[in-house]
Amino acid sequence: MRDPVRVGDRQRFDTLIDARSPAEFAIDHIPGAINCPVLDDEERRIVGTLYKQQGAFEARRVGGAMVAANIARHLKAQFADRPADWKPLIYCWRGGLRSGSMTTWLRLVGWDAQQLAGGYKSWRRHVITQIETLCPRLELRVLCGATGSAKTRVLQAMAAQGEQVLDLEGFAAHKGSLLGALPGVPQPSQTAFETRIAELLDRIDPQKPLYVEGESRRIGRLNVPTALVERMRASRVIEIDATPEARLAYLLRDYAYLGDDPEALSRQLAMLKELHGKVVIARWQQWAAERNLPSLFAELTALHYDPAYKRSQASHFARWDERQVLRVDDLSDEGVEAIARRVAAAGQELSAS
Repeated sequence: MRDPVRVGDRQRFDTLIDARSPAEFAIDHIPGAINCPVLDDEERRIVGTLYKQQGAFEARRVGGAMVAANIARHLKAQFADRPADWKPLIYCWRGGLRSGSMTTWLRLVGWDAQQLAGGYKSWRRHVITQIETLCPRLELRVLCGATGSAKTRVLQAMAAQGEQVLDLEGFAAHKGSLLGALPGVPQPSQTAFETRIAELLDRIDPQKPLYVEGESRRIGRLNVPTALVERMRASRVIEIDATPEARLAYLLRDYAYLGDDPEALSRQLAMLKELHGKVVIARWQQWAAERNLPSLFAELTALHYDPAYKRSQASHFARWDERQVLRVDDLSDEGVEAIARRVAAAGQELSAS
């Protein structure tokens, strides 16, 4: 008998195996895990139906055969070349029958297989605890700027230069604005989004600055964890103040794909009708149909995004009046690299002050 394996012990194992169905794995999983289901999605549905209609015995009788066949398949394929001293850690939803079955069979082979206590649910509790515990202690530097200021690209450049960065829009697969959905790229689940945040918080040095974009509470359909939002609101701010010309040139590069689907763009613009009226929206939709993105983006920033930005910043950030302002006129790739270095220098100045 051994002590139960906890989430914090997972690094001691050679392989982390998720024994849940592919659909469960796709929603969220422990980072680094491989999916070796003991029941696939259809088999899990069948077993669940049998349990409800005929009871536990019949469900286990039928499910047991499916589980045995699937474990045999994994033994012949994914586990075929594992050495005798291989140490896998296995989990399912609650650390019950599915992971228990695989653990038993792998032990019978001779491997030192163990089961994660509490399964995926214990990982989920870990994620929630990490976010709630670590966020209030973060040395955040919040990067702000009007739409088109290349904030996300600056953060990516900073990460490449060795700075600690939390790219929430990258984790959310969304640019955060009304037109921020990425073509052909679905957003992750809320739980997967939070998993990526918690995983990063586990890896950073809490004594060093962590740079993050000043997001709202929602990025597309995902919610930024409340503890993180509150820490962002209380943290020091660095603002990129780019010229309108530089911002428009950047937007035309960064959102060029919107011109590929004028109908979808027109539908998105229709959502602003209550704010700007039928006449303005009709003009914007006409520009969308004509693929006249320069005129469309110029008015969208002047009439929609910039006024909203000016209204919200002072009320959202407690230390807005103390912000460091970086004025820039070049948002090309070379310009972004230079801005990234300036932001890092400003962040160090804030740490010293």
